[in-house]
Amino acid sequence: MTEGLPDNERQRLANLILNGEKIPSRFGPTILEGSKEMELVWPGKTESVEQVVLPFQSIEQIDEPRTEDSQNLGLFDWDDSSGRQTGGWSNKLIWGDNKLILSSLSRGPMRQKIDAAGGLKLVYIDPPFDVGYDFSMDIAVGDDSFSKEPSVLEQFAYRDTWGNGAESFASMIYERILLIKDLLADDGSIFVHCDWRTSQLIRMILDETFGQENFRNEIIWRYSGWNKRLDSFFERRHDVILFYSKTDKSIFNSVTEPWESVEQYVKIRKQKLHTDEDGRQYVISDAGGGKRINRYIEEAMEYGRPLDDVWILDKMNNSSKESVGYPTQKPETLLSRIIETATNPGDLVADFFCGSGTTLAVAEKLGRTWIGADLGRFAVHTSRKRLITVQRERKSQGLPYRSFEILNLGGYERQHFYGASDDEQSELKNPTLLSGRRQAFVELVLSAYGAMPSQQLPPFSGAKQKTAVFVGDVNSAVSQSDVENCIDAALDSGITKIDILGFEFEMGISPVLADKAKEQGLTLTLRYIPSDVFDARAVKSGSVTFHEVGYLEIKPTVKGLNLKVSLADFGVFYRQTDADDAATSLKAGGSKIVVDEGQVLRITKSKAGVISRENVTTKWEDWIDYWSIDFNFESRPEVIRVIEDGKEVEKASGRFIFENEWQSFRTPTERGFELESAWHTYDAPGQKKVAVKVIDIFGNDTTRVFKIKVG
Repeated sequence: MTEGLPDNERQRLANLILNGEKIPSRFGPTILEGSKEMELVWPGKTESVEQVVLPFQSIEQIDEPRTEDSQNLGLFDWDDSSGRQTGGWSNKLIWGDNKLILSSLSRGPMRQKIDAAGGLKLVYIDPPFDVGYDFSMDIAVGDDSFSKEPSVLEQFAYRDTWGNGAESFASMIYERILLIKDLLADDGSIFVHCDWRTSQLIRMILDETFGQENFRNEIIWRYSGWNKRLDSFFERRHDVILFYSKTDKSIFNSVTEPWESVEQYVKIRKQKLHTDEDGRQYVISDAGGGKRINRYIEEAMEYGRPLDDVWILDKMNNSSKESVGYPTQKPETLLSRIIETATNPGDLVADFFCGSGTTLAVAEKLGRTWIGADLGRFAVHTSRKRLITVQRERKSQGLPYRSFEILNLGGYERQHFYGASDDEQSELKNPTLLSGRRQAFVELVLSAYGAMPSQQLPPFSGAKQKTAVFVGDVNSAVSQSDVENCIDAALDSGITKIDILGFEFEMGISPVLADKAKEQGLTLTLRYIPSDVFDARAVKSGSVTFHEVGYLEIKPTVKGLNLKVSLADFGVFYRQTDADDAATSLKAGGSKIVVDEGQVLRITKSKAGVISRENVTTKWEDWIDYWSIDFNFESRPEVIRVIEDGKEVEKASGRFIFENEWQSFRTPTERGFELESAWHTYDAPGQKKVAVKVIDIFGNDTTRVFKIKVG
């Protein structure tokens, strides 16, 4: 067993064992049977991956209506009257933890859809390889901008990724790489974007998971910038993209780029330019085996220059037409090269750190299908706007495009976190499921809210005078099922007031819940938990404020069978920074934009120390980034697919999918938006239910449902 060890190392190993001491990991490959010749080892490493299968909840369906001259080339079924896609693959934009998403895609009912679509051919990921990355970004409001702080969910994701430095990053990326490999088709490939901080680590992880024999390229993406004279190292001017295939059968299409000029071609070839008797230019080239042939310039220029593994492309900048104002956005030319290389038209492409949606937008333009996922709500919202823009562009050009849906794991993600069974309500009534960590967090929030804890009112966590209080989880959004459970429990117990507290609320929480509660004499209030709850001084002083979720007022106009919707008012109550604290910390002559009490304020301190405040959000419209309408809300019931006894089963969730039929939104170049919708014409008279969704500048949504009568 220890034949490969010198005598002194054998003796050291024996002494360690006899003394009951830990054995250094470097001995593993020598003394353990079945060990790999080379393996990357770190504390806490495990080859076990997430096995959970959670049903995906469909939040929203988006499909720009097609006209007769905008054909789909037979790619899917569509309704001639509505112009909307009715069959075939619908692209997926998923909000949530990509580890749970990957596991559920790989092992759940969605896998059958992926296989039916030809299998997943390409995964490109651009994980957060910057240890200083904090999810903050600049948000435009009016003519100014301010820095949006990361959400609590993003802060926890950052902690999980970088809490123990390289060790925790390695664990995070390793498990996801294992899941991606399982999900990839046999002829699929993975491209992982990294830089000098993590390229060596990710390279070793990919070697271990995909095998060194399936390594294809280390692509150097070199970009331009200002040349700086540095004292201790050369300027870092490139990123690395690691390209691996799953097997030796992977798709590979040789991609070329245009030659800049004949002079460039001749210079690269380092050969003399000749002209034949017909006036055609050529160079004499070595064809191998001692043969030399004439390579004509005209043909060479038409064919283009085959790409090598060094790509010289400019980075994104705010002045680019592609820019959507997202800090980690990559240029479309970069993703075009990758997608064209590793896929064919119609193939399925995925990006599980999709950010601003570049991979998805390029895939759509190149006629590929796609899946995108991101933990950040703002990233999903940014991608949604970008993909709607792609649909509109392709519609105007008479080109095909697919519908896409926004999904999440909803209450099922929270249910998984606590290990609850399918009977979520009864399980959540079991106090033993609340771990010590969860209970401590709940007591902290209740203390800051001025409420008393109680386990006598499940699923409520406590009470504030005569109001029952529910506290959402620290690392997932409050779901619709959470709200439904609270309403049912309150009505059963005779409670008339409930407050639901959460760091975030699930996308698409049905607004009919508040109406349901109100109709039965129940006052329901949703409030955001501020990050101030983690500040002991703020809690002790009683200065923590829990703001309500935004409110929305609309004005419908009905003429016969026609409806037009206008926005009348919108309000939010966000707080990122205490304005007084910001003013105190300012240096003389400095200024800072903060969010406090639902206003964006510019705090300025003159050189004489005089502090002034200016309200940047002078109009309620300043808070709106996007709004959309479903003119026939509740016309499309949600059906989820789950595995029971090894078989796929479809179940009605009792919810409805928001059909995005009209929308208006801001872009980096077009800062205005419409406050009044286009006219919508109904097929028949009668009572209709309409839903209006507003997305604010933080990416959070507020929805209002109302009834009208037309005809």
